[in-house]
Amino acid sequence: MTITTRTSNGAVSAPATPVLPGTTLRGRLTALGRAEVALLVRNRTAVFVALLMPAAMVLAMSSTLKQSVLDGTGLNVAAAALTGGIGIVLVQAVYMNLVAAYVARREDLVLKRLRTGEVTDREILIGTALPSGALALAQAAVIVAAGTAFFGLAAPRRPELLLAGLLLGVVLLAALAALTSVVTRTVQTSQLTTLPLFFLSMMGSGLFVPLEVLPDRMAAVCAFLPVTGVMTLVRAGWLGGTGGSDLLMAALTGLVWTVIAVFAVQHRFRWEPRR
Repeated sequence: MTITTRTSNGAVSAPATPVLPGTTLRGRLTALGRAEVALLVRNRTAVFVALLMPAAMVLAMSSTLKQSVLDGTGLNVAAAALTGGIGIVLVQAVYMNLVAAYVARREDLVLKRLRTGEVTDREILIGTALPSGALALAQAAVIVAAGTAFFGLAAPRRPELLLAGLLLGVVLLAALAALTSVVTRTVQTSQLTTLPLFFLSMMGSGLFVPLEVLPDRMAAVCAFLPVTGVMTLVRAGWLGGTGGSDLLMAALTGLVWTVIAVFAVQHRFRWEPRR
């Protein structure tokens, strides 16, 4: 559509080109998120890892973990397995799934094409991570509801602390996923490059057993692993029983790792295919 204007002496001026309104941040992120959801649904392997693997690992934990191991921690098998299940959801649905997603979009030139438009680099990374983050939060809510309804656990004692731990975990693991994609050449090799953090988190961040079960020196070292602070906040938010100083240290640990990861992504993330 064009617009013409008439001056005071009756002459018709040149057509004026209308100014189209720019897209909003919310609109751009929503569009990116919808596109990522469509791609995620088409990838059966990613859906399996994000939805079924955490449930399978929680069942395996609950059947193999013995109450004698948890003596002195104040936890029973159900509490340890279900809170650990939240950590597994974060690692698998966010971290492992996003590494493969970032690598796939990079190698298919999707990221390169997106950078030619209005969307910013940060919005591209955030928009790609939104579906995985939302899926992880939904699964965590299901775990909490199941634990309260079927496993005899109390409702979260400090829900705001639980939510803070979940959000911190999503942001941290999304940033670590973007950073891991830098050293990942293909989607297939992402199954290998994600293993170090996966095993470190499983064995040293309290996903299987609390740090109190570990020897003192080992527990002191494991307290500074990336996911340990997140798990401390999640367990304290659901089950309570953690002192204020421990919560502060856990939050600071998670925030420091997040800042380091975001800074590294800003300077090292690869937008071009690795060929």
